[in-house]
Amino acid sequence: MLPDETAAWLRENGEAAYRAGQIFRWLSKGAESFDEMTDMNAALRAKLDGSFYISVPQAARRQESQLDGTVKYLWRLRDGNAVESVVMSYGYGNTVCISSQAGCRMGCVFCASTGAGYVRDLEPSEMLDQVLFSEKDSKKPISNIVMMGIGEPLDNFENVMRFLEIINHPGGRNMSMRHVSLSTCGLVEGIDRLAERDLQLTLSISLHAPDDETRRKLMPTAARYTVAELIGACRRYFEKTGRRISFEYALIKNVNDSEEQAKLLSSLMKRVRGHVNIIPLNRVEGSPLIPGDTAAFAARLERLGVNATVRRRLGADIDAACGQLRRKGVSELCGTGKKATGAR
Repeated sequence: MLPDETAAWLRENGEAAYRAGQIFRWLSKGAESFDEMTDMNAALRAKLDGSFYISVPQAARRQESQLDGTVKYLWRLRDGNAVESVVMSYGYGNTVCISSQAGCRMGCVFCASTGAGYVRDLEPSEMLDQVLFSEKDSKKPISNIVMMGIGEPLDNFENVMRFLEIINHPGGRNMSMRHVSLSTCGLVEGIDRLAERDLQLTLSISLHAPDDETRRKLMPTAARYTVAELIGACRRYFEKTGRRISFEYALIKNVNDSEEQAKLLSSLMKRVRGHVNIIPLNRVEGSPLIPGDTAAFAARLERLGVNATVRRRLGADIDAACGQLRRKGVSELCGTGKKATGAR
């Protein structure tokens, strides 16, 4: 809840509205019970406890990399579902990668998130909890958020927007939208809706192929939109927000790493002034896909005038790639061969 919503409830129940700011600050620090809110009297704390609950996820699994300190969590939610978060450290601060859905229905063939299937959308509080409790447990102050975990954020649009409003609120975390990155597999309508919000966050597009034929093989959702339609939405987004878009490109040997595809990608980027983030492919158990030569492909793009970087790979020793830990833990948490269920 936002402070004005809590204030309305307080007034209706004979309490001072200013308490809403106190409650919001406590919640933004990761308070796990109303009893922790010691600047409020016991009667009010009891009244709050009788009307509301504070969601506290359980760390079903925690893995910390011995290589770079990356910490990955498998959080068990109130209904038994599980989602992942990853805390990564960089020179500029600590970033948490969070999930927006329990499972994913996008079906990208190179991603482990889709393996256990889609169950439900996450509530704004469940996204916020990943930030708060990852920070509390890891003891690493979070300065940046990337919405690149399990799920498609624009497929859970309203809940994601409310989460962003909460995390940005000056009475709580007050995190600038410029410290938030949102990744989408390219839902055109969602990109247009996001452009209208003009949030000044960083938008990342999971492109992974510059041609329709290859992209549809890798990403079933690409059958809904051509590359031209997607690039059109990206141009509209750039014109509305003035924010440069990053295009994610998981490099797969003999699939999307040819000279011709590099040229096509170069042509697309010149239309949107985009930046290409080349991602080393994470091997997924049972998948025949093989990582491509990221350094060689990046050099090829640079020669074609494209701004390209290779994403630094973190947590390689702890299944840090999206969906890998949930995939291993879903049977343990939810019962062998069954998906957890929950109301949307």
